[in-house]
Amino acid sequence: MNARPGHGPADADAVAHVFLDALDDRCEITGADGHHLQRVRRLTNGESVTAADGSGAWRRYEVTDTTAGTLALVARSEVQIEPPPYLSVSVAVALTKSGLDDVVAAVTELGVARVLPVRTARTVVRWDEARAARAVARLRTVARESAMQSRRARIPVIDDVVGLKALVGRPGLVVADQTGVAPSGLVADREHGWTVLVGPEGGLTPDELSWLCEAPRIALGRHILRASTAPVAAAAVLGAEAARLSPE
Repeated sequence: MNARPGHGPADADAVAHVFLDALDDRCEITGADGHHLQRVRRLTNGESVTAADGSGAWRRYEVTDTTAGTLALVARSEVQIEPPPYLSVSVAVALTKSGLDDVVAAVTELGVARVLPVRTARTVVRWDEARAARAVARLRTVARESAMQSRRARIPVIDDVVGLKALVGRPGLVVADQTGVAPSGLVADREHGWTVLVGPEGGLTPDELSWLCEAPRIALGRHILRASTAPVAAAAVLGAEAARLSPE
């Protein structure tokens, strides 16, 4: 395998991107992905696609055969590794009544490493274990689809739903707060990266804020953001700061 800094599927000259369990020399795309690429995208023989395994490895392929809902691929490059970011960015986001599908899709496009759905005191949504499991499974599907669309080699991890106290003491945790510092004022934690917590509509309660008193605050701008906007803004500003700090 070859590691090429700064090079990944998004930089390749290909018409589509897909995730595979194994990056073999020859493989087939079937199921929903095969249907989408063959029936909807109408890929044809000779076209170039990239494929990744979701953990950073990827490879360029050529379409050699198309049948109903199936594409046959043959490798046209060695397996390569898209390097991880210099500083990883994760987002811990309070559950919202409208759901987190759009948030997960957007922060995936922005390159986050992990999304942690969080229950807070002011969270309107109250899921039992079964409903939470179904919701998280849906979010993992959304993350995979968004990673495919944005041509990532890595699919972000979507954690199970946790209570806010589970984040207390987490290395690299920062809290989104209008009174916080600019991203450049944060201490860079190379080992753990940053996990930015975004509260619900109405914000975190005084008790919750007291639990997190050791975590630094980061300002996302001078205006009050909606709960669905703030996680995307957090991913964008911290991703930009991580890129600025990268030596490459």
